[in-house]
Amino acid sequence: MTTFDEREHAFENKFAHDEEMNFKAQARANKLLGLWAAELMGKTGEEAEAYAKEVIHADFEEAGHEDVFRKVSGDLGDKADEATIRTQMAELLRVAKAQMMEE
Repeated sequence: MTTFDEREHAFENKFAHDEEMNFKAQARANKLLGLWAAELMGKTGEEAEAYAKEVIHADFEEAGHEDVFRKVSGDLGDKADEATIRTQMAELLRVAKAQMMEE
């Protein structure tokens, strides 16, 4: 294997690893968002965990994160406005990434 092939292979491995970590961080952030929204809706325990799983699954409806926003926004109604939800989504992604770095 040439040096070029080795470098190419290393870049491909790094890209695959980075994509996997981004996917896991986003899934964790969606769970945290689901738990946050569940709390606003008065859900606790298993009911909150079940709702968090619904939010995670909502992210598979389409590319991007608008599907998650629509799910949470629709479920929360007037309990949180768009800016609050989007701010929470961004903050929880940072929290999820930080948690993963600590593991």
